[in-house]
Amino acid sequence: MEQKGKIGGEDMRNVDVVNEDRISELPEDLLLHILSSLPTEDAIATSVLSKRWRSLWKLVPNLEFDSEYHRDFSENVCRSLNLHGALFLESLHLMIRYWREASESDIAMCIGIAFEHHLRKLVLDYDFRKQGLDIFPSSVLCTLNNRLEILELSGSMILDLPSPACFKSLRELYLYYIHFENDKSVRNLLCGCPSLEDLIMHRCGNVKTFTVAVPSLQRLTINDRYTGRDGRGYVINAPSLKYLNLEGICTREFFLIENAPELVEAKIGVYSETTNENILETLTSVRRLSLDLSPLMIKYPTGKNFYQLLYLEMCTNEPKERWNLLSLMLDSSPKLQILKLFDLYHYYLRKDSPSGWEWNKPKCVPECLLFHLETFMWTGYEWHREDEREVATYILKNARHLKKATLSTKPIRPTALKKLERRREMLNDLANVVRASHSCHLVCETDDTYYTNFDLFCQLRKHNTVKHL
Repeated sequence: MEQKGKIGGEDMRNVDVVNEDRISELPEDLLLHILSSLPTEDAIATSVLSKRWRSLWKLVPNLEFDSEYHRDFSENVCRSLNLHGALFLESLHLMIRYWREASESDIAMCIGIAFEHHLRKLVLDYDFRKQGLDIFPSSVLCTLNNRLEILELSGSMILDLPSPACFKSLRELYLYYIHFENDKSVRNLLCGCPSLEDLIMHRCGNVKTFTVAVPSLQRLTINDRYTGRDGRGYVINAPSLKYLNLEGICTREFFLIENAPELVEAKIGVYSETTNENILETLTSVRRLSLDLSPLMIKYPTGKNFYQLLYLEMCTNEPKERWNLLSLMLDSSPKLQILKLFDLYHYYLRKDSPSGWEWNKPKCVPECLLFHLETFMWTGYEWHREDEREVATYILKNARHLKKATLSTKPIRPTALKKLERRREMLNDLANVVRASHSCHLVCETDDTYYTNFDLFCQLRKHNTVKHL
């Protein structure tokens, strides 16, 4: 009666167990996709599995090498690239850390071999933690390359380009904390990219005038938090530019936008101690505009109108000057449909509006309020400030086609009962304002979730229910 060791009455010892390697039977394209998702070192290691896998890694289109895991970094990279058999090499990512030194000539040799494989994307990340910077081998950038489409450089390197670069097919260029030997090196890099469409720069400094003169450029992002000497700045000449993002600039710099007639969208976050004459004047063609800037340093373009502007977003800190700028923007944007005000990170620096303060309203109700404005949103609305209540009331009373108005206030602790009650009363008063649009839906968002969760956490912590964050 005992059936131990039997399957269907047959002895298990008589059952043939077949060990199948089903993964190896998958189509080559799928295997290459699997290998591409692995670190390159692991992909190369699969070559010892079987004959089927011996040469598969040589066809992987994306390679990534980290000097931390190579004793002879440049030698291993060059050997791997020489063995690579794909018709095109989609991407090569080299991470060079300070404890695995690689000479300029070694890096140039590795990249040169990759170019011979019709490389399309190169990412070079210098992570040297030592004093001073290494000069990037300029010969690499000045070598004819008709295939490279994306170039990303970051880390402790200096670009010294005595002659123009040669990237005829380059569409995207990313520069993260890169130093340039001089202003000429910047010009030589950019003039050698006749097909460039996207340029992103997180800049460290040491260039007096950073000139962006690229006829084909369509999208430009500059993030500059440098706080050094005076007299530095940017000159932008990009006749095809459609998207511009300036952010994090807080120095005594100048900005000159010489030529950008095709701009559609702009995001400007400029904090400068130098008056910028023409920033707004060059943005009159945009349809979407976000402004977070120092109003006193911006000269409003007299007699100019934003005829194409449909979407306006403005930061509301430093309110006295910004409300005047808001009035001017509303007055000169006759087709504006969406208005968003925000104050996400400056409100803790602000003081109550001075007594007797009065908003310098437009002399006549702006055309956009009479005929076009449909959406009004205010994130970080300070319900207890007289100036902010006055601005919100003005828009509600005059926007005849407004469909939805959303006011979102910053959180209040649940224990602050008097403040909670006062906020409720103030928002109720605003809700009772007679609106120009009878179809306007007013939403007041009071998200106190953060403080509720924080107080709950403190209670649990007190009772030892929570041990760690």
